[in-house]
Amino acid sequence: MNDTSIQDTKPQADETMRHQAFSRYLPCIARILLGLMFFIFGLNGFLHFIPQPKTMPEVVAAFFGALAKTGYMLPLIFGTQALAGALLLANRFVPLALALIAPVIVNIVAFHAFLQPSGAAMAGVVLVLELYLAWAYREAYRPMLAMRVIPGMPKI
Repeated sequence: MNDTSIQDTKPQADETMRHQAFSRYLPCIARILLGLMFFIFGLNGFLHFIPQPKTMPEVVAAFFGALAKTGYMLPLIFGTQALAGALLLANRFVPLALALIAPVIVNIVAFHAFLQPSGAAMAGVVLVLELYLAWAYREAYRPMLAMRVIPGMPKI
């Protein structure tokens, strides 16, 4: 090999190293972003520090009115959001936090798809972050997705 071929491969190697260094931090960035969103909005459900809109579409008001009338659904949703957000931020039980928050995300996406399309972009971002993190932590879900499992048998 001559010196020019070695020099030609060096920029490609540097670019590959930079890409690997950046992609190494993507799960952490996604986890923190998703954790912040759910922790803040979960706490807001209890502390009301983010102002509510003055007017909202009638169908949206009816939906939230129905959830509030149950007496338990809104505290359950907000508590789940705050707990999952705290777990994501603390980097503890991340696969469990992602599994807990998944039904909430499905409802957020459905809400914005059917009742209030103006927030669909943010719902899409949340869904993409959830799916990316579920893929990043896919090894933790592998035992749960086994087709057949014998109860009480240790995995060898």
